[in-house]
Amino acid sequence: MSRLADIYPADRVTLREVGLRDGLQLAQALPSTEAKRAWLAAEAAAGVRHFEVGSFLPAARFPQFADIDAMIAACDAAGAHSAALTLNERGIEAALASPVDELVCVVSATEAHSQANMRRSRAAAVALVARAVAERDARAPGKLVNAGIAMALGCSLSGDVAQDEVLALAEACLAAGADIVGLADTVGYAGPAAVGALCARMTALCGPRPYIIHLHDTRGMGVANAAAALDNGARVVDASLGGLGGCPFAPGATGNVVFEDIVFLAESLGHPTGIDLGGLRAARAIAEAAMPGEAFHGALHRAGPPANAHWRA
Repeated sequence: MSRLADIYPADRVTLREVGLRDGLQLAQALPSTEAKRAWLAAEAAAGVRHFEVGSFLPAARFPQFADIDAMIAACDAAGAHSAALTLNERGIEAALASPVDELVCVVSATEAHSQANMRRSRAAAVALVARAVAERDARAPGKLVNAGIAMALGCSLSGDVAQDEVLALAEACLAAGADIVGLADTVGYAGPAAVGALCARMTALCGPRPYIIHLHDTRGMGVANAAAALDNGARVVDASLGGLGGCPFAPGATGNVVFEDIVFLAESLGHPTGIDLGGLRAARAIAEAAMPGEAFHGALHRAGPPANAHWRA
């Protein structure tokens, strides 16, 4: 676990910027590679150290990720940790052949979403995690394998999701060798009580091993849910600059929690992030200019930090 502890220390909060991957999945105005590099560089200069930079998906269907290699290189040049989505065997192969630091696999909490998203069962998705781990161990032992459980707090295709099933999937992913597991409220169904309860159980399951919470603000609960997650032991939180994002295979999915607001939340709860809010504003300006017509969100952006904020603004 030493590699994991270096990247995701269990004793402090880590924020992962997923805007360059999840944030672009439903976007109509796609930024150029040059703009994406500038966006990443500006966030890295502000202190962000973890980026999901894209997906290893067919460029013909997902042109926003055709420059995945260039974005991995930009992340490396910025001295940050890169992650990318690997949805199938071909994606795993491409990721292992690339310099990306972290392979993100997906396991759906429901069979309906697993078939819609991956065209395979949940059991087959867990088996794919095991395959990614085995091939990583043989070919690229320095990389991390991340197993993200989609629809962990409710599914737009199947409705309620039992927490016992989610925890069983998390255990199965860890048994398959995943370094870190994530819980995703993919369509923003949950409120803070449900998020807090699931995170408390996940904290008990994982012990000293960190896990990821991935939240969407579909129904305005994003910041409250993130607070509940942090209060119940989550120490790695996904967020997207300006709240961009959404899953193309999940009806009703909208943007992620706003990165800037989650920085403000973490700092207000006493979790230092090392991230400069003013620097995030500069990064946001780059992204907004590169994506005309896209909706950017965020209470902190509208109001600015309070005058008595004790961290950098």
